[in-house]
Amino acid sequence: MRVAIVTESFLPTLNGVTTSVLRVSEHLVARGHEVMVIAPQVSGTTETPTGVTVHRVPSFAYREFPVGLPHPMVSSLLEQFRPDVLHAASPFLLGYQALLAARRLSIPSVAIFQTDVAGYAKRNSLGAAEQFAWWVVTQIHNAADLTLVPSKTSLQQLRECGVSNLAPWGRGVDLRGFHPDHRFDPETVAFRRRIAKATDTVIGYVGRLAPEKSVERLKVLRGVKGIHVVVVGDGPSQDTVKKALAGIPHTMTGALRGEALQRAYASFDVFVHTGEEETFGQTLQEAHASGLPVVAPAVGGPLDLIDDGVDGLLYTAGHDDELLDAVVTLQGNQPLRIRMGEAGRRKVLARDWSTVCDDLVGRYHQVMRGATVKPLRREKNKVAKVA
Repeated sequence: MRVAIVTESFLPTLNGVTTSVLRVSEHLVARGHEVMVIAPQVSGTTETPTGVTVHRVPSFAYREFPVGLPHPMVSSLLEQFRPDVLHAASPFLLGYQALLAARRLSIPSVAIFQTDVAGYAKRNSLGAAEQFAWWVVTQIHNAADLTLVPSKTSLQQLRECGVSNLAPWGRGVDLRGFHPDHRFDPETVAFRRRIAKATDTVIGYVGRLAPEKSVERLKVLRGVKGIHVVVVGDGPSQDTVKKALAGIPHTMTGALRGEALQRAYASFDVFVHTGEEETFGQTLQEAHASGLPVVAPAVGGPLDLIDDGVDGLLYTAGHDDELLDAVVTLQGNQPLRIRMGEAGRRKVLARDWSTVCDDLVGRYHQVMRGATVKPLRREKNKVAKVA
């Protein structure tokens, strides 16, 4: 099978979209499929996954994030490659162009809903822009034969705003790379000894440092004795996060990958997620796989991933006092941390990337078998001009 993946984010940018595209690409190549990736151009040289052909299109930087621009080469690449299916990862400008091109070329398509674009407009109090953002999301995803969503919240949101042909699809997790046993690796022990006291409870965050992640909320932990906060990641909010953590024992590692990232998770006692616009929450799964209790707001993706009181604690979005209470509760109760960490590990055992990607291939075959290519509507062309 020939699969064209058009993604709004790819190496060297590190986020949930990039991780998902990498794992899917690796899985497809390992199964003998041919994969082409079309992604935004970035400066400098970047690594390319083995067996994957990568093409870059022009982009512009927005908050240190490359945004791919529609370009004639997208259509020509699809015509030349003639994929059996198009996979549009978190489609926006670039992905929408690819979906429209796939429709013209009678190529079945699957879109992955992964970024809450409308949430950005709401967070920035843009008023009518939020409604417009949802309208744009609807037009983009209705250009696909099938849209896969990561959570019940996302499914309901898209259904209410008029997106048709929806189906669930979660994300996988590397169960070997993220494992409770790594806590006892010499490298992990040395890292933890370097950054914190032996008696400290290490509170960890992993992810992009950007306004939508609200990592600054961790300032509520100021004054809590016996903790050390570790922030893994980088991004445009790096300076404001550093300022927010002033007065709190903390370490900011920058972005980490591979074994370094796995050791960071293994060094934590509690994992805290602060973002309130997550369509899923991949780092929550990685924390669970690492045997950690998790704390997150009761909104969006975390509602599907956390069983409150069993494998983590949910707090009301926007209520930093509840965030503080959850962290203090876990800090003072090591047996509870252990029980919740074990429950989280058990929960993700059936979510390895191989199983999740096999499910995705099944969705590919679904649209290849029976998807009737819907004609373009005039309003969709209007969106293309607006975009």
